[in-house]
Amino acid sequence: MSFPDNLRYTKDHEWILAEGNIATVGITYFAQGELGDIVYVDIYTIGQQLAAEAVFGSVEAVKTVNDLYLPVSGRILEKNPNLDSNPELVNKDPYGEGWMIKIELSDPFELEGLMDHEAYRALVGE
Repeated sequence: MSFPDNLRYTKDHEWILAEGNIATVGITYFAQGELGDIVYVDIYTIGQQLAAEAVFGSVEAVKTVNDLYLPVSGRILEKNPNLDSNPELVNKDPYGEGWMIKIELSDPFELEGLMDHEAYRALVGE
């Protein structure tokens, strides 16, 4: 299982990569493995300002639908346009081409409250 050390992680299995005041968010390798084959990603919050842990969309796998939670507060800037026609990118490359949204951070210090790769590895039992 992969746990990139440049990311921060949530207990809900989302990851975030901040570059200045803009961050990219997706689900972890562990999460996509638990969900199985992803068939649809629904992100309906573009342009909205949301609090940390608010639902920003959902992901549908063959047998389940799960909400997606924002790791930190911010404004949703864009969704990954490639997921509309290729939702399986989340399974194939969850930390790269399978990213879900980009956000403008409201408070970059909120990142400090998220897990680093070692804490997340411990959470999922690796």
